Amino acid sequence: MKLNAQQANSLYGQDVKDRSGSKIGNVGQIWTDATGEPTWVSVKTGLMGQKESMAPLDKARITDSGLAVDYDKSTVKNAPVVDAGTDQPLDTAQIEQLYAHYHLRPQPAPSASRGRAPGAGEDLVRSEERLRVGTESQPAGTARLRKYVVTEDVHTTVPVEHDEVYVEREPIAAGDARGVRADIGEAEQEMTLRAERPVVAKDTVPVERVHLAKDEVVEQQPVDDQIRRERVEADIPEPARRRR
Repeated sequence: MKLNAQQANSLYGQDVKDRSGSKIGNVGQIWTDATGEPTWVSVKTGLMGQKESMAPLDKARITDSGLAVDYDKSTVKNAPVVDAGTDQPLDTAQIEQLYAHYHLRPQPAPSASRGRAPGAGEDLVRSEERLRVGTESQPAGTARLRKYVVTEDVHTTVPVEHDEVYVEREPIAAGDARGVRADIGEAEQEMTLRAERPVVAKDTVPVERVHLAKDEVVEQQPVDDQIRRERVEADIPEPARRRR
C-alpha cells in the first residue's frame, strides 16, 4: 500500500520490522518525492551509532506494532546510510545508490498536468509544520543491590541418649549355689552412667548468587504539541468567478 503524509507522520519512533516480522529498529526520518508522497525511511538499527540505514516505503505496511517493510533484516541493515536526525533532502547519488541496493527501477519524475494561466503571477507556496518526534536517553535513577544481616529464631530437635538404671533380680537355684560366696554384711556396687546433651555449632555456607540485571522495555508514550499550517483563500470578483 502507498502511505499518505498523515500515515507517514504517525510513524516517527515506531518499530520497523522486516518481512518475517523480526524487528530491525525504529523509524528515524521520512523522505517524500516531488509530489509529497513518502518514499524512503531511515531506520535506527542501534548498530551504526550516528548513522541510520535507509529503506524504501514501496510495499511497506502499517501494522499494529509499527511499520513492516518488504525486505529482510540484513538487507536493510546493509543499506546506504544517512546521518541520524538529518533533515537534508537526498541527492541524486544517494538515490541512485538506494535504487541499486534494493534492485529498484528509478521512478520517472512527475509531469505537470496543467499549465500556468497567462498573467497569473508567481505561485503561492503553502507551508505547514510537522512534528518530528524522537527520543533521547537520560538518567532515570540508580538501582542498588546491598546485603545486610538479620537474626532469625530457629526451632529444631535433636535426638539425645542417656542411661537409665534399673535393678535386675535373678534367683539362684540350689544347684547353682556352689561357688557363690554367701556373706552377710554391707556391700556396694557402682555403675558409670552416660548422658548426651545438645551441642550447637554454626557453619557459613554460600546459598545463591545475586546480581542486578535490566531489560529494555518499549512503551508508547503520547506526545501533544501544536503545529502551524497555512491556508490559502481566493478573493475572486463575482464576474470572474467560475460557475459550477
